[in-house]
Order: sequence, then structure tokens, then C-alpha cells
Amino acid sequence: MKFFIDTASIQEIKKAASWGILDGVTTNPSLVAKEGRNFHEALKEICSVVAGPVSAEVVSTTTEEMVKEGRELSRIAKNIIVKIPCIAAGIPAIKMLSAEGIAINTTLIFSPNQALIAAKAGAAFVSPFVGRLDDISTEGMDLVRRIRTIFDNYDFPTQILAASIRNPVHVVEAAMAGADAATMPFAVIESLLKHPLTDAGLKKFLEDWQKLPQASRRG
Repeated sequence: MKFFIDTASIQEIKKAASWGILDGVTTNPSLVAKEGRNFHEALKEICSVVAGPVSAEVVSTTTEEMVKEGRELSRIAKNIIVKIPCIAAGIPAIKMLSAEGIAINTTLIFSPNQALIAAKAGAAFVSPFVGRLDDISTEGMDLVRRIRTIFDNYDFPTQILAASIRNPVHVVEAAMAGADAATMPFAVIESLLKHPLTDAGLKKFLEDWQKLPQASRRG
């Protein structure tokens, strides 16, 4: 499963990329606003750091404006993926932009039907928001499983990008459900490595090492 980071922080992106496990980035105007930067300039820098897909979201709500904005975003860098919400006006925009060779990430997916329509329109990715479904007492990861079954039934090339990932359990569940990728905040990426038994085991090994005579340590 691919790991994407959901942020506009260059520092976080660089740190995650330095581990050699980062496959892409998802961002939006809200995340860029938190960094106090110009949207397009921030995207240019992100794309210079990460070679994989960088999802950049449109803010328009009409088909014509989404198509126009999507074309502008796609010109920023070759690895830009235009993020379009799963609304009625977005579907023809997805169809038109995809036909032009512009990769689309359909965002705000909350049902299998939405994912199916987006895939039929030509989306490269669909982003089911599992955490937000959990927030309303619905099993968010069940949506990923259902989308996986539908896409496999009909050989859709559209990738499932599990979004609204809140914790390490979500990451494991997304991988087990067959998500192609998961996007998560940097704090969640960091937490994937943490386990108290690993810390305790390392502490014990180092303590035992210090007990060895100097000659034994040198071999």
C-alpha cells in the first residue's frame, strides 16, 4: 500500500520523504492557508520534493470553473493530481479533464455509488473519508472494502486512496481492506513505528551492552 502524507508543511514532507517510504502528498487550500503561503507556490515546492502524485484541490463548484482551475493546477508540475469533490458538477469535469490526460482524485467519497460514478467518469483515484464516517457511528473502513469489491468486479483501474486516516489502526485496516494508498497526517506516519515493547527491548539491549567489558565490546 502506498503512503501519502496529508499536509502542506514542507518540513513534514521532507522528513517523511527522507525515510524513503513516502509515495505522494495530498493537500488543499485549507492546509496551505495554515502554512501562510501562496497556494501555487507551495504546490511547486511540494512537487520539487516529492516525485509521486501530489493532489491539489479545486475550490470552484461549477463544471466550467472546475475544468478551468484543474487545467491551471495541472500546469504547475507533471505530478499534480487535480482533486475534485464528488458532486454533480464535478462528474463532467472529471470526464473532461481525464479525457485531456489530467489525472483526477475524486474527493469527499462517502458511498460506494459515488466511487463507482467517479471511476466511470475516469478518475485516477477515489478518496473515501473513513474517519469522518467513523465520526457519525458508521464503519468507515467498510466503505473501502465495498469499493474494492466493486472495482475488482469490473477491473476499474481507479485506485482507492483511503483518506481521513486518524490512527495506526486505520492504516492497518486500510491495507487489509485492499486500499491502494492511504493518506495521513505526519503524526500518524510517525506513530506507525512506535511500540512500547520495541522501546523496552532496545533499552534492555543497550543496558546489557554497557555491562560488557570494554574488551568484549571491541570483539
